[in-house]
Amino acid sequence: MTVSPLLHAFIVFAALVSAAMSPSEAADQPQQVKAACEKGTSTACNSLGLLYLKGEGVKQDDVRAAALFRKACDGGDASGCSNLGVMYAEGIGIPQDDVQAAAFSRKACDGGGMKGCFNLGVMYAEGTGVQQDDLEAIDFYRQACDGGHVKGCYNLGVMYAEGIGVPQDDAQAVAFSRKACDGGNARGCYNLGVMYTEVQQDNFQAADFYRKACDGGSAKGCSNLGWMYAQGTGIKQDDIRAINLYRKACDAGDAKGCIHLGMVYQVGRGIKQDDAEALKYYGKACDLREPKGCSHYAKLKTGRR
Repeated sequence: MTVSPLLHAFIVFAALVSAAMSPSEAADQPQQVKAACEKGTSTACNSLGLLYLKGEGVKQDDVRAAALFRKACDGGDASGCSNLGVMYAEGIGIPQDDVQAAAFSRKACDGGGMKGCFNLGVMYAEGTGVQQDDLEAIDFYRQACDGGHVKGCYNLGVMYAEGIGVPQDDAQAVAFSRKACDGGNARGCYNLGVMYTEVQQDNFQAADFYRKACDGGSAKGCSNLGWMYAQGTGIKQDDIRAINLYRKACDAGDAKGCIHLGMVYQVGRGIKQDDAEALKYYGKACDLREPKGCSHYAKLKTGRR
């Protein structure tokens, strides 16, 4: 079990921002949002842009969405700048342009938009639209984290764990991963589980964080928690719970969960022995590009050991 790699992906578009109505109300009343935007309410322009982007209450139109995000940004709305940066990054409604993506992400960050700070951190980490610079990436991740953007905390935790741009520091890695986990980031909880397993050597705490990760949607967290139940490590041994967790992990696309599930079917531990089911799950792990899954499948299929 190892710490997950850096999250190198742009965030999803910002949530609807409107002081006057909820996102669902905005979708039900697009004309009111449009009127507010035309009167110069920049947050309404951002909300209207999101409606056009998603095709909610209006005809879907990426070009119109990009224009509205620009209007919101020009009016001082940081979310509009952040969304425009993402549009440039992904080439949605406007020509793809990493330099412009970085510029608008920076404008969002300068205006207090933490998603813009996070995205700018990703761009510096990858060298996309800006010169690659881990120190700059750390700075923007820190701004995002301090501003409540938990993915910034998560990436900081990974950089401290792996010593990227900063001296390797387990204490800092744990602190930022915990902040991410406390903010609802399942990957942060998963990483905490790994660090408590491998560094802190506290299996009881590790199991607790894997459970939080699993509950938050981390397939790897489910797989690792299942392994701990199977072994009785840091938790009361329970084959049935282990099997259920392996199945949940496998169904969510975790190859190791599929392998573990194949193994329990092959040996009949906690479940009726069934080679056909074992082959099924080994095959699924192989399809997920896990070499061990392919190897187990071939050995069981041919009768080799």
